[in-house]
Amino acid sequence: MSHHDPPQTAAAGPQLVRGFGLLQATALNMSNMVGVGPFITIPLIIAAMGGPQCMLGWAAGAVLALCDGLIWSELAAAMPAAGGTYRYLREAFRGGALGRLLPFLFIWQFIFSGPLEIASGYIGFAQYLSYFWRGMGPVEIKLAGLGVGALVVALLYRRITAVGRLTVVLWAGMLATVVWIIGSGILNFNPAVAFDFPPGAFRFSAGFFLGLGSAMLIAMYDFLGYYDICYIGGEVRDPARVIPRAILISVVAVAAIYAVMNLMLIGVVPWREAMESKYIVSEYMERLYGPVAAGAVTLLILWCAFASVFALVLGYSRIPYAAALEGDFFRCFGRLHPRGQFPHVSLLVVGGLAMLASLLTLEWVISALLTARILVQFVGQIVALHFIRTRRPGIALPFRMWFYPLPSLIAFAGWMYVFLTAGGTFILYGLLTLAAGVAAWWLWSRRRPRQA
Repeated sequence: MSHHDPPQTAAAGPQLVRGFGLLQATALNMSNMVGVGPFITIPLIIAAMGGPQCMLGWAAGAVLALCDGLIWSELAAAMPAAGGTYRYLREAFRGGALGRLLPFLFIWQFIFSGPLEIASGYIGFAQYLSYFWRGMGPVEIKLAGLGVGALVVALLYRRITAVGRLTVVLWAGMLATVVWIIGSGILNFNPAVAFDFPPGAFRFSAGFFLGLGSAMLIAMYDFLGYYDICYIGGEVRDPARVIPRAILISVVAVAAIYAVMNLMLIGVVPWREAMESKYIVSEYMERLYGPVAAGAVTLLILWCAFASVFALVLGYSRIPYAAALEGDFFRCFGRLHPRGQFPHVSLLVVGGLAMLASLLTLEWVISALLTARILVQFVGQIVALHFIRTRRPGIALPFRMWFYPLPSLIAFAGWMYVFLTAGGTFILYGLLTLAAGVAAWWLWSRRRPRQA
């Protein structure tokens, strides 16, 4: 077995099943990306830039996601196994101190950021659920988030082939929702309303660049998930072909969906009203077709939110599993269910932490999850790919990004821009998370010295 083959628990023990093809992989990524995110953050991205020029935030986010997607594609095609970033960092720097430190830091930040990302879907689900139950208070909203978290874990507690079929069903519901929203907007689009730019909308200033950074942070939160299939690389058929295609198709399709959907919404609801809305899509449909249509689209948004958190918990539950197999995390996380052949301990723990994180506020969750993740995961992977290209000729690269190294340089600049414009509190949070991780690794490695 080569050093980047899929991990095995034991020669005769239960093994992961390669049950995901291109359709299921693309469905998983897109369902993750188009969850409740855009339906609750479109008002925030309009407010970040103060007008229709917020479309620049979507455009910049799409470029960053596409360039970063090429990095994920090259790494995942080379190392198609469970764990994603954890495995890429470990194999790229194998044999040195970084080969021990970076995988540990990734798992460390994942404990902070992964459940936060899942929890943002639970919070958004509960927020749109309150459209029907206007009397919901803070306690009821939190209980609703906990309830949907428990349901997700229960549905994922089964074989991957059954999960693949369910993923496609959830994806179909998501597509139906965005087709209805976009189609309704096309029929009722008012260019004068959509392109009502405020004075000085494109004046370059410090405020403009900070606003664009804030808009990109929100856009990247909405794009997150284009790489979800990488976390279950050990359960993908023909991964060197399927994973890069699934990533690139997902980014291009979702970028188009977001841009058109945002434009349709502000072409019906004036942007000054839209940026104050709590239920922008529901109010949009109510304005066009009345309360019955608004109720129907709200149900579909709840479907999308559920599809997204379903995809997230599926992918993220494989990360501690992969680390446990390599001895970099608690051994119990490496156990597979004896009949269903899925990592049940990891699933239960990740699902439980996400339920607890759903008790936090949405705005804090979005900024914190990105600033905790950018330096170790996204920037770390860029460095890892360059290291593999220049220092690790033994790692085969069946997929290579186009125009190397330009996409990786654009991705590096984009991620650092998002991090440095996130605001002092969240920059500090990201740096403190990293520093605490280094300290924890030093203590852990002193107690348990080992080879990478």
